[in-house]
Amino acid sequence: MFFLQSRRVVTPEGVRPAKILVNGTVMLVANYGETVNFGRPMEIEVHDLGDLVISPGVIDAHVHVNDPGSDWEGFESATRAAAAGGVTTLVDMPLNSLPVTTTIAALKAKQEASRRKLWVDVGLYGGLVQGNADQMQDLCDAGVLGVKCFLCHSGLDEFPNALEADLRQAMPILAKARIPLLVHAELLSSPAPAVVDPRSFAQFVASRPEKWELDAIQLMLNLCRETGCQVHIVHLATGAALPMLAAAKQEGLPITVETCPHYLFFENTTVADGDTRFKCAPPIRAGAAAQLWQGLLDGVIDTIGSDHSPCPPEMKHLDTGDFTQAWGGIASLQLTLPAVWTFMRRHGCEDLSLVTKWLTTEPAKLVGIEVRKGQITAGFDADLIVWDPDAKWKVEASELLHRQPITPYDGCEMTGKVVRTYVRGQQVFRDGHLLRQPFAKVLKPWWQGQ
Repeated sequence: MFFLQSRRVVTPEGVRPAKILVNGTVMLVANYGETVNFGRPMEIEVHDLGDLVISPGVIDAHVHVNDPGSDWEGFESATRAAAAGGVTTLVDMPLNSLPVTTTIAALKAKQEASRRKLWVDVGLYGGLVQGNADQMQDLCDAGVLGVKCFLCHSGLDEFPNALEADLRQAMPILAKARIPLLVHAELLSSPAPAVVDPRSFAQFVASRPEKWELDAIQLMLNLCRETGCQVHIVHLATGAALPMLAAAKQEGLPITVETCPHYLFFENTTVADGDTRFKCAPPIRAGAAAQLWQGLLDGVIDTIGSDHSPCPPEMKHLDTGDFTQAWGGIASLQLTLPAVWTFMRRHGCEDLSLVTKWLTTEPAKLVGIEVRKGQITAGFDADLIVWDPDAKWKVEASELLHRQPITPYDGCEMTGKVVRTYVRGQQVFRDGHLLRQPFAKVLKPWWQGQ
């Protein structure tokens, strides 16, 4: 048991000087410097962190750990990187592993693969693909925090896109189970320009038009209205969808929306032809960041998730720069907090409560862990990070703890540096070094017990 105190603590009531008693959970939150009377003499160590920020740990609800069955990442390296980046809980996507998490057997294999490898807490998603809607009830009962589907080809034959018939069968089951459906919202609803020059970034972007996103989102709004299933649109890349999403929220539909750090941070970046580090889907669109930023401020976009999706170097085809062959995904798990904070400060916003809302509080609600995680409140898990919002530093990809050292953030200047990370009161990272041994656990929704 110990105290942490700072003049900048992010609480549900706002940012204030405060003193936190930690013992696995947050025992109490008192005023900064206050003497706490326990009714009997007790010597409790106090860590005074001055002006460093203490905030709830980041909850990254969109991570591709790719375990078991691949060497693309893995629970051990992913959770080490998470701890270093201030992420205290991550939720793992159901594809890029072998087997993909579309059955109970595959879910158990993933749970087993995570044993004794977790530096931070982890949740798991199930997957909806063609023909497996009959697995949804079992996956929900087994404790998945959500179900992910694609409306276009995922890039993996073992994880085909769901058809409208699959969605209609699965969504009422998910609605009854209070489990969200996370949707990769691109629908191949119209022809797209062919990529003539495979090294051309502009041609790659044009090959995945905004209309695909808009049509996919419209389909999901219609099905959300019909079924009452909570729908979460992942990695929104176009501001053109914001009016229809705002209208849906005004209507009262259970719709939530995520965007990603790379759609914001790289707003002023001219991507060179052949630089396949930037390939992701939907693509980074010129001019979209300002609209997405407004969507966040207006509350139309609820969460920011990394969409950390690494791959072995050869799959990025950096030697040829071929966007048609390169794997689409950006490695960024360790960088979410500083990338978003750097973007915010670039736009004149230094609201610590807002960054906590988008990276922690709202993701906790999305995946059903909000009664124990996401706030510095008595009774909540002491998932805490200490960070310096004014520290300036340069990303060196080779020094990141992700397994694969390829990222478009390499060489970028950032503001905001994580100093300490605590998971359920246990310090797992401090001043650039991991501590302890893996001890964290796999989570279930709060109504199934933690």
